[in-house]
Amino acid sequence: MKQIIVLLSLLLALPASAAQLTIELDHTRKTWETAELLKRSDAQTVQIVDDVSYKRNMTYRAVPLAALLPGITPENHLQAVALDGFAAELTAAPLLSKSGARAWLAVEDPAHPWPPLADGKPSAGPFYLVWTDPQAGHISPEQWPFQISGIKQLKTVAERFPALLPDPKLAANDPVNQGFALFQKNCLACHRLNGAGDAQVGPDLNIPYNPTEYFTGDFLKRYIRDPQSMRHWPQAKMPAFATSVLPDADLDLLVGYLKHMAGRKQP
Repeated sequence: MKQIIVLLSLLLALPASAAQLTIELDHTRKTWETAELLKRSDAQTVQIVDDVSYKRNMTYRAVPLAALLPGITPENHLQAVALDGFAAELTAAPLLSKSGARAWLAVEDPAHPWPPLADGKPSAGPFYLVWTDPQAGHISPEQWPFQISGIKQLKTVAERFPALLPDPKLAANDPVNQGFALFQKNCLACHRLNGAGDAQVGPDLNIPYNPTEYFTGDFLKRYIRDPQSMRHWPQAKMPAFATSVLPDADLDLLVGYLKHMAGRKQP
């Protein structure tokens, strides 16, 4: 066991190596090497205030993400897949914006590796989606995927996973449908529901039981606000959703969607 620990420590201490990022769009497919991205004429040094993953100000060499998405329109849908199975569902509109909240692909230079995310953890590299002025676009933490291995264009979540859909009889502006939109933005990157979704990180939120079936009172909301205060273990990955990220009204809508889906279980 001691030898294994020593080996892991040595591996974590090694400098970052060059990596590849594959971007698959409906009309084209391109694999970028680290060096290619760093040498692009539009690569810039960007300052990120209060970085979501590092919890402090960070500086990166980055490329405007929109420049790597030729032919993509605001109506399109993309997914960023991370090395650990995290699958961030991303509407294209904010990714293409050139003002306000702006999306950047931060590229880790093997010669100057980023710091580890925590003791014994790797860095956020090799590729990390970061935002300048994220408050202007109400960008949530789930829209900051790190350790990205690929980005691909897909159909919308509703088209790909009908098992996630609320009762079709509900109006488009029904609170349950509003909660479904929040679920896609904040939860689907880590969780599945009714077995539907691409994430490989967290548990299914409806099968065999929906959390609204075993969290009584306000305990589910308290858990979403601060998971470690309710269930503490070192390997926990679920982040806390502060009111600045998920206001109380939005949290109510999200829980409303989950309650609705408890009555729509699918095998």
